[in-house]
Amino acid sequence: MNKAISAFLLLAMVIQLIKPLGLPGFRRRGDFWKIAVVAFVLWSATLLLRP
Repeated sequence: MNKAISAFLLLAMVIQLIKPLGLPGFRRRGDFWKIAVVAFVLWSATLLLRP
């Protein structure tokens, strides 16, 4: 599951660089770093919540 989430977020970052998503907060190409921050938070949460 963790690999699927990381692949999805990586794909979203690439799409954001090519053509912005148009969502609130993601209207410019330079906003791809926000997706990276979300990915890091999700990855950290899965590591902390894992038994």
